[in-house]
Amino acid sequence: MRKFVLNRLLQIIPLLLGISLLSFLVTRLAPGDPTALFIDPNIDPLELARVRANWGLDQPIFIQYLVWLKNALLLDFGRSYTTGLPVITEIGERLPMTLLLMISSFILTLLITIPVGVISAVKKNSWFDNLFTFISFAGMAIPTFWLGLMLMLVFSVKLHWLPAVGNLALPLITMTIGSLAGLTRYQRGAMLEVLNQEYIRVARAKGLPERVVIFKHALRNALLPTITILGLSLPDLFGGAFVIETIFAWPGMGRLGVQAIFQRNYPTIMGIVMLSAILIIVGNLLADIAYAIVDPRIRYEKK
Repeated sequence: MRKFVLNRLLQIIPLLLGISLLSFLVTRLAPGDPTALFIDPNIDPLELARVRANWGLDQPIFIQYLVWLKNALLLDFGRSYTTGLPVITEIGERLPMTLLLMISSFILTLLITIPVGVISAVKKNSWFDNLFTFISFAGMAIPTFWLGLMLMLVFSVKLHWLPAVGNLALPLITMTIGSLAGLTRYQRGAMLEVLNQEYIRVARAKGLPERVVIFKHALRNALLPTITILGLSLPDLFGGAFVIETIFAWPGMGRLGVQAIFQRNYPTIMGIVMLSAILIIVGNLLADIAYAIVDPRIRYEKK
């Protein structure tokens, strides 16, 4: 396991380099110039040239990237064009709020997905199974941004139960519902497949209590596909955070990223992209480790 983790950590280096280069080129080659958004159009051309030189925009793109990369290796992502603050400071102020939303949604999703998937499989074709099948398909069909707006309309505008912005409940519900639909179906399908295995029939034939068969023998193996899907869904969680934080004015990293994109704030965009990439890669590594913990038969070491 240690060798596997070490190899994965070494693979992160070229992966992050590729992500940084591609992201840098996309941001620089996209239409628009940040100076047009922040500088008076009547400014003296010499002063405009000085500003561009100060931001490093007068250099060829490849030189700009090398300068950025050298500074990024020292955790210096530059300064925001809008506030003048170091990007790492701005992200540090917003990251805890994004992690609070994502981790809360992740835990709530697990607490709902696993028992609902298990019960739906055990009680196949029951009213419970049919109800959550309908809810799951409806959840997969509803766009996240529309769901967020509807929740805001109902609970904030109509009922006045919750403030429209700045509260955790509405964005948490929106993000969790968006994650639940597909995962519940995966957990149900995995549980159904395991329950049809020969060793489950043998366990029942031995007279083991049903709860032992379900939770000790079946659930452990049925969790494997769910763990895999959870690891692969991390990019969706980050993408959803960008949309949800913007809708509910949640002061997180996602909202900061959307603002930076509209403002062509290159340093902030790159800082958020790289930090998001690191979190996603680490999350997938943790999912692989959890996969081996849940199923000890899996070994990442070469024999």
